[in-house]
Amino acid sequence: MAFFRILWHVALGPEEAWRRLTDWPRHGVHIPLTRVTVEPSGPTGVGTLLSARTGIGPVGFDDPMEVVRWAPPSEGRPGVCRLEKRGSVVTGWAVIVVGGGAGGSRVLWREEIRVAGLPRVLDAPVAWGARLVFGRLVRALLTR
Repeated sequence: MAFFRILWHVALGPEEAWRRLTDWPRHGVHIPLTRVTVEPSGPTGVGTLLSARTGIGPVGFDDPMEVVRWAPPSEGRPGVCRLEKRGSVVTGWAVIVVGGGAGGSRVLWREEIRVAGLPRVLDAPVAWGARLVFGRLVRALLTR
């Protein structure tokens, strides 16, 4: 499995940083050729299902995920969201932690992914590419 992590400091309060990072449809705005759907519609919680469809027309793949932990930041405690990836192409997990920091918030995004059909020798390039894509996503969500 390819593992990566992103650490980001931002001048937003933890609640606002959390709101931006967990606005799932906006993820698709910042990842090329991707659209994110959420079921059920409404507030996110344990059991919420996300699907990131990446591709053009019929050529592409789905990355279905389920929220298995949902604890927004409150009363000085960091927020934690854990997603389990349950697709036929991409499996693994992601954890987003948002806590207060000096003058704003500290965001930690950790993810472990496996792409079906790719040999393990490609884990390092997959991690590098994912870190690049998700690093840009985190920056875009938190600065716009």
